[in-house]
Amino acid sequence: MWEGYINALTEFIAKYELKEAKIAVDRFHVAEHYRDGFDTLRKKELKRLKEELPEETFQRDCQGALWLLRRNHDALDEEQKAQLRRLLAHSPQLHQAYTLRTELTAIFDMGLSRKQGENRLLKWIAKVEHSTLTCFDKAIKTLNNHLDMIANYFIRRANSGFVEGFNNKLKAIKRRCYGIKKVDSLFQRLWLDTMGYARFAYPPHILSTT
Repeated sequence: MWEGYINALTEFIAKYELKEAKIAVDRFHVAEHYRDGFDTLRKKELKRLKEELPEETFQRDCQGALWLLRRNHDALDEEQKAQLRRLLAHSPQLHQAYTLRTELTAIFDMGLSRKQGENRLLKWIAKVEHSTLTCFDKAIKTLNNHLDMIANYFIRRANSGFVEGFNNKLKAIKRRCYGIKKVDSLFQRLWLDTMGYARFAYPPHILSTT
């Protein structure tokens, strides 16, 4: 959503008269804003609960909250869902924010048309603005400032999820290569870690045990 990127694309589209081209904001960059806001509230509420709840209750209901709150609800087992319910019962504000965050993610997962997607986003903004929550203020500002381009996501549902994940993988490999002095050695390590297994490992059906 950086202005420089948007201006460059706008000029490119105008120069080559690409009348059907539309600029779409990647959903994962939007998610970064509302997830960061939720995480800020999570830290604040857990700090409060640690001070107010008995230690035994906090350990039982709040330990491992980061993992519980970040993981998809459908991926939790029954015991984890029960702990999540106990945790959210201690903090109505966190419960409301969790519900709204999940709802916004669900909107991007739905097979909506562009107009339907835009309407859903506007309704979500209105719902948050009528609540007492402030953790989503940055996300709402982003949605309001770039609503047209964010809604364009629903046209083709294109995203850069693979690229973002691959870049993070490269960053992790680069950190493991601390101390390597030759650029060639660094790129060999990157290539082996990203392509080496598929290129050189034996397929499972070839491996045998003795």
